[in-house]
Amino acid sequence: MPVINRIADFADDMKTWRRWLHRNPELQFECHKTASYVVERLKEFGVDDIHEGIAQTGVVAIIEGRGPGPTIGLRADMDALPMTETTGLDYASETPGKMHACGHDGHTTMLLGAARYLAETRNFAGRVALIFQPAEEGGGGAGVMVEEGIMDRFDISEVFALHNTPGADEGSFYTTPGPIMAAVDTFEIFIKGVGGHGAYPQDTKDPVIAAVAIAQGVQTIVSRNHDGRQDVVVSVTQIHTGTADNIIPDDAYICGTVRTFDKDVQDMVEQRLDALVSGHAAAYDVEARLVYDRGYPATVNHEGPTAFAANVARQVVGETRVDADRGREMGAEDFAYMLESRPGAYLFLGQGEGAGLHHSAYNFNDDVAPVGASFFARLVETAQPAREA
Repeated sequence: MPVINRIADFADDMKTWRRWLHRNPELQFECHKTASYVVERLKEFGVDDIHEGIAQTGVVAIIEGRGPGPTIGLRADMDALPMTETTGLDYASETPGKMHACGHDGHTTMLLGAARYLAETRNFAGRVALIFQPAEEGGGGAGVMVEEGIMDRFDISEVFALHNTPGADEGSFYTTPGPIMAAVDTFEIFIKGVGGHGAYPQDTKDPVIAAVAIAQGVQTIVSRNHDGRQDVVVSVTQIHTGTADNIIPDDAYICGTVRTFDKDVQDMVEQRLDALVSGHAAAYDVEARLVYDRGYPATVNHEGPTAFAANVARQVVGETRVDADRGREMGAEDFAYMLESRPGAYLFLGQGEGAGLHHSAYNFNDDVAPVGASFFARLVETAQPAREA
């Protein structure tokens, strides 16, 4: 996998950075140590300006190029997940119940690698805005940074991001124009019945039977209410109720996720959920309440920037190792908010075989960090070539 020679020279430094980040995971907006570590490295590299405390712990750093030009934004997420690591690595998480199980330690490292190279060489016009974002794993940190005005404040014209993918060929890239990841909503259903002895159900209003019926009814939204040509996923992921074998409980709880790309489909799912909950509550003589929370919107790549980014990836890893029309996925990503605010693209970087994302045995592949850093650097140099004096 060809990488920029200078970035290859400090690949061991990148490994050191990544493994420090892996040992010190932080959640959501509480990325204080992570942000401080990032800022220390950026100061060592000699970037021109560092702006801290955006979205609580987010950082934006500016590198000035040679001569006037636009500002291109490069984003990396910094937060970890509330999980217990089982890798057994000598640099495993030192914080119980928290681990980097999605590779954000690697994303941050790749952007730091690009920052070091770009600050040294400055072989581009305009500026680079390096965006280190908290709270991708819940909290919508990207949206908060946008709401706090980073796009206008730093005059960002386009924005790009990478995410690692276990199971995809090491050092390969894939992306797609248009929708690439789904909108994600969460639904909760609170059922209130009247409990009692399991031997005398006639004296109760059983929330368990209502919960089972509602959970089964939810599955008909996909099979009977939506157009099969449009992607949608509705999954019940939690049902909680009861305490003993001979007690009919008073309450039951259902939770689940909805993934869509089209706002009309999203509206339909919410409306059908509400109707199903109300109808089953009446049928089973219980009270039931739906809470529907609209989360991250769909991540939609812009056609021109996506084609451009794919061509840059080909420069780094070769024509055959880039799939620029992979199709969309049902996962979700808060980079969607940045793509709603500015043109840009989101790409995946293969990291070879290994445990999947959000798995307790997951570990980012350090060998692909120089590839990602080289992609970010070449993206800037190609988009905004330095002008002759």
